[in-house]
Amino acid sequence: MYNATNQGTPHVRGAVRVLVADDHQIVRQAVRRLLETQPDFVVVGEAADGREAVSLSGELAPDVVLMDVAMPRLNGIEATRRILRRAPRPRVVALSVHDDPRTVRACLSAGATAYLPKSCDIEELTRAIESARAGRPYVSPQVTPIGEDPAPAGTASAAGVLTSREREVLQLMAEGHAPKQIAANLDLSVKTVETHRRQIAEKLGLHSVAEQTKFAIREGLTTL
Repeated sequence: MYNATNQGTPHVRGAVRVLVADDHQIVRQAVRRLLETQPDFVVVGEAADGREAVSLSGELAPDVVLMDVAMPRLNGIEATRRILRRAPRPRVVALSVHDDPRTVRACLSAGATAYLPKSCDIEELTRAIESARAGRPYVSPQVTPIGEDPAPAGTASAAGVLTSREREVLQLMAEGHAPKQIAANLDLSVKTVETHRRQIAEKLGLHSVAEQTKFAIREGLTTL
């Protein structure tokens, strides 16, 4: 079950208002507690997937969204793009177990201001949030240098080839959802989902579910 919470944290004048988005409740709770031990941070809400992050960002107007990259239904990269197309535009700090340059670049290209591994400590987390709020890019020194790209030359990227809806369909396909489930999830017809599936296969030149799933994982759309 997906949920979002805003527990009515009192407003602290001048504090950084943070929305925490992660599909693991224990992680959200831990991050909330860590941040709220700091005098200059207020967690205004929690989101359990990318769609809720987009919705709550509009409702709560946080200064910073702490965004898990790999979430079901809508991943953090796509959620970041959608959040930053709206107003007001918060800063996004991407938080991930992945430290490969392709994922880092995808997050930053989507508009994230900062990128952190989940192995970071509270000092680095608060430093990155403060930097992002001020509009200063921050990439943790723990992650693989962005210039070192292990992907084969000429490999297509999801953002460069697929539309936003196609990336959303691809994620759900890779997560094992059948066309009828995808259609219900996205409020589309099954025929439209099948059209998206054909377009994905043609654009990527990948015609098996296994190949498409591997691509989705490599692109950070899902981790399975």
